[in-house]
Amino acid sequence: MNRITEYRGFEIHVSLVTTSEDMFDVWFQIEGPVKPPGVAAIGKRIKVHGGPFSRRWAHLVAEVAGRAAVDVILGV
Repeated sequence: MNRITEYRGFEIHVSLVTTSEDMFDVWFQIEGPVKPPGVAAIGKRIKVHGGPFSRRWAHLVAEVAGRAAVDVILGV
């Protein structure tokens, strides 16, 4: 299951993988208009640790992690 969210000009791709009934591991990936030097995370899948999560929590924690990563990339 995939979801894409836009944030500050970047796309946050969230991917869920079922681990058991109604529980998921989750990864996020950031795609954007720029790739600053020294930032290796853009375009790579990053696993969110602490799971498995329910579907709603998985989407939430991955989006928050993706937004935090974008903020770090932009220096906000």
